[in-house]
Order: sequence, then C-alpha cells, then structure tokens
Amino acid sequence: MMRIVFLGPPGSGKGSQAKFVVDRHGIAHISTGDLLREAVKAGTRLGNQASEIMQQGSLVPDHLVLKLIDDHLDVIDVSKGFLLDGFPRSIHQAEELDVILATRDSPLNFVLHLAIEHEALVKRLSGRRTCTVCGRIYNIYFNPPIVEGSCDDCGEAGELFQRVDDNEESIKHRLSVYDTETKPLLDNYKQAGLLRSVDASGSVPDIAEEIKRVIDIELNAG
Repeated sequence: MMRIVFLGPPGSGKGSQAKFVVDRHGIAHISTGDLLREAVKAGTRLGNQASEIMQQGSLVPDHLVLKLIDDHLDVIDVSKGFLLDGFPRSIHQAEELDVILATRDSPLNFVLHLAIEHEALVKRLSGRRTCTVCGRIYNIYFNPPIVEGSCDDCGEAGELFQRVDDNEESIKHRLSVYDTETKPLLDNYKQAGLLRSVDASGSVPDIAEEIKRVIDIELNAG
C-alpha cells in the first residue's frame, strides 16, 4: 500500500503530477482544496463553517481541515493507498495528521518534495493563462497558444485570462508564506527519513518520469 504526501511551493506542479500518480497506481487522491470546495457546495456543517471563514478573508483553521480529511478517509476506498496533495503545510498539521493516520494504523510511507527555485516559479506563475470556456491552462513563456489570447481548443470563444493572484507581487507573497510555514516541515520529514525530492524545474513529462523513478524505487524497497 502506498501512502504518500506531495509537497512543493505554489506552481511546482503538485496537482498535475499527483493526477499522473493517482491514475497510474489507482490510489485515492486527497486534495484539501477539493474537499473544502465540495463541502461548501454540498452545504455540510463543516462546509458552512469553512464558507463563513473564507468569506471573511481568513484561512480555514487546521482543526476544520483535519476533520475534513478524517471524515473523508472514512468514506473512500484506501485499500491501495492514498496521495495527500499539498497537505500538511506546517509541522502542527503534520503532527495532527500523524495522529489521524495512527488510529488507522496507516502511517505515511514517504513524502515527495517537488523542488524548484523561486525565480523559476515567479515566471511560471506570472505567465499562466486559463481558458474561460474549457479551463485549459497555457503559459505565455513556455506553452503559449497558437493565437495570442485565444484557446487552441475553443477558438475565439475561449478567451484566456490571468488569475488575480498570479501577479508578481502576490506570487512573491505566497512563496514567502511557503518559506515560513512549510520549509521547516521539509526538515522535519528529512530528519524522520521520509523525505524524497525531485527537480520540478523541467518539463511536465520529465518531472513525471523522475517521480515515477523515485516511486518505483520506494515500492521495490518495500
């Protein structure tokens, strides 16, 4: 059984690479962002609590996010394992997650860190554009559309837009928060012998291949 965490700064490609791993190994994909959106949409008690907090512009507190994960683990099939995408993000969250997993006798096997320099991330995120119709993501520097400002799939109807938080100032702030809150967690997992790192500065296929190599080594070692 494979129980892993994907960690990395904003824009490192955690979501895309997590999907490749989940599809390849048939394990459950647990994204706290998805869980929050689903709970809010469904109008559950936790979802309503989270919605009120988010509407005030505040971060959803750890105990609510951890409760969402705990409840989710009760209702999904984790017989083959799971991948936690971008969580935990702090030492406190990691400690609480360990407690949740210990009650199920399901400790983490390892933590995969997608490592990339901040300079590359600023360019990657500031160049990101999304189609208003199909949601396809482009990058004006690395993966531009054939026609500037229009989606290759949707034509002129698919106007491309930039997320409001993908400006350089906002990106640098998000990376600063990551350095403050999450980098100590990487050291914590390293000391525990759980941390594995891959270079996330290359192309999507190259990163996927490197992740596959690391996971195969871990599975064969187990």
